[in-house]
Amino acid sequence: MSYWLMKSEPDVFGIDDLERVRVEPWEGVRNYQARNMMRDEMQEGDLAFFYHSNCKVPGIVGILRIVRAGYPDDSAWDPEHTYHDPRSTPDNPRWYRVDVGFERKFRDVIPLADLKAAPALSDMPLVRRGNRLSIMPVTEAQWEFILSMAD
Repeated sequence: MSYWLMKSEPDVFGIDDLERVRVEPWEGVRNYQARNMMRDEMQEGDLAFFYHSNCKVPGIVGILRIVRAGYPDDSAWDPEHTYHDPRSTPDNPRWYRVDVGFERKFRDVIPLADLKAAPALSDMPLVRRGNRLSIMPVTEAQWEFILSMAD
């Protein structure tokens, strides 16, 4: 099993939305590095921290599970869709997504400031300056440490 961190803006799609719908395609990723992780590395059963970004208190708010491994993101093929990309076609898909399922919501947000202050997380991409990826790997040691910060 692998561990991940996946970012979303809570006013677009947050942990409460995932808890309500239970399973949702994680679509609209338009960064090649993040796409490659979803397409090539994420597997059914992997776990990910759900991270709320671009909000008053950015941070980790819960856990989700990958319930379907990477497959083409067909939102790119719809000219009316926000994530349309005319260079992506069913015969040559450019973008991929995974389906995620709700696992757990934390009682309190684990703020980015607390994550940055933890020496055990100093090598985590999230806390490194300039890292803006919406999907990133998390080591098992980082996963366990962050879990110890929850609830």
